[in-house]
Amino acid sequence: RTEYRRALTIVCLSTTASLCGGACVEVDSDTEAVVNEGFKLGCISCKKRGEVQAIAFIDWFFQASDDSNFSHLYTYKDLKGHIMDQRFSERLKWKGSNNTTDLQDGSIYILNVTNNDKGTYQCIFSRTLIYKTNEVQTITTKNITINVVPQLTRGLASILSEVMMYVSIVGLQLWLVVEMIYCYRKISAAGEEALRESKYGIVISSSYSNRSAIHHIWWTCQLL
Repeated sequence: RTEYRRALTIVCLSTTASLCGGACVEVDSDTEAVVNEGFKLGCISCKKRGEVQAIAFIDWFFQASDDSNFSHLYTYKDLKGHIMDQRFSERLKWKGSNNTTDLQDGSIYILNVTNNDKGTYQCIFSRTLIYKTNEVQTITTKNITINVVPQLTRGLASILSEVMMYVSIVGLQLWLVVEMIYCYRKISAAGEEALRESKYGIVISSSYSNRSAIHHIWWTCQLL
């Protein structure tokens, strides 16, 4: 019976592991790119139910800051990506889900960012959810407005978090110094108390020894 339960447990665990994939979390893309550097355009669209099989393809569109319309930028379908806008020729790389048609991450990477790359990017997930009895088509659209700067600027939140980190470190060090001083004084006081007790014990022991010697001499004299 024990071997049967063990085998059943292994089967259940393996089945659960096969059904459970990596967790999907939708994280917003960065919005500030630096000239002549690379930049990742993040676009994540998670399925509501991870166990449902699906097929998806991604289309990216771009509207420059001085344009009035979107132009087709990039498409990824059947494990292949294609650059559609010649302004980004040889400057785009796929950074999304790999080795699967069940796409949840549709991110792309821009090489050698220029000032002309500033504008609004649109990411469109076209997904087909496959159920036992039917298929459901869904479309998810996300817009990302990118600003291009000569060098990366730090936000107020980043500065405040760094200041708080240093304040916490200094406060912790001061607290440790106070604790060390307190412990030193406590140990020193305990040592002095122990020393006084040991001296008092020596005096009592010496007095007791003298009395014993006197009594011994007196009894010896009586015997004589």
